[in-house]
Amino acid sequence: MREHAKDPARHAKRMAAKQKIMQERIANANKEQGILLVLTGPGKGKSSSGFGMVARSLGHGMKVGIVQFIKGAFSTGEQAFFSKLPNVDYHVMGQGYTWDTQDREQDIASANAAWEIVAAMLKDPSYDLILLDELNIALKYEYLDLDPVLDDLQARPEMQHVVVTGRYAPQELIDIADTVTEMGAVKHAFKDQGIKAQKGIEL
Repeated sequence: MREHAKDPARHAKRMAAKQKIMQERIANANKEQGILLVLTGPGKGKSSSGFGMVARSLGHGMKVGIVQFIKGAFSTGEQAFFSKLPNVDYHVMGQGYTWDTQDREQDIASANAAWEIVAAMLKDPSYDLILLDELNIALKYEYLDLDPVLDDLQARPEMQHVVVTGRYAPQELIDIADTVTEMGAVKHAFKDQGIKAQKGIEL
């Protein structure tokens, strides 16, 4: 560590300056609205982050809708936990990973059935937060028409939050989102070391 970084007086001065900047930003952030968040990129943690926001919302007594695209052929810890909780409307609509189903027509039908559920949630202001897990994959493979998806997302109730996960988020979705995080892949236990998916980590 650099010696000057250890100096208590220097640290206090820097933090005071940072505090002033942050207080100004907080004071100027006076808008209140529902947020559209997109979690994308090749790194692990997109769905995990989404479910973290589900937990946070439930902690505030909010009503949550969860619709999982693609996933569905195997049970997950998040489904086992969240689907049993009050204030959670949980739907697993996928038939499994695309390389397992190998049936485009089935995947299209599953995705469109899922979107019917989502579209109803997006019209219902009683849902405070909606998690659309792996929606980006359904959009990448064109299981869903992008334009109606974007229209439904933009027409939702003013205070409704939506979290969209999955690799390959389309640019049009990124453009209308309020917050976008792209998760990078530095190292992965499965891909790089051949370690199978573990309960509590991937499942």
